[in-house]
Amino acid sequence: MAYKTKVRKIGNSLGIVLPKEALQAMKVEEGATLYITEAPKGAVQVTPEQKDFDTMMQVAEKGMQRYRNALRRLAQ
Repeated sequence: MAYKTKVRKIGNSLGIVLPKEALQAMKVEEGATLYITEAPKGAVQVTPEQKDFDTMMQVAEKGMQRYRNALRRLAQ
């Protein structure tokens, strides 16, 4: 499902308001933590906080850093 929203000025920043349907699909409410990660082709992915997500991201980043040359070669 695709949800449409616009970028709006919020104070001195820019932000988006997520539609109620998108929040219901992610099963989140006001005050929930969301993670925004880069995806291919300039896209981003918005994911609700999951148990141990921070730990998983740290492990992934450590592995990507350690094997960056191999990953770069594989991407070619």
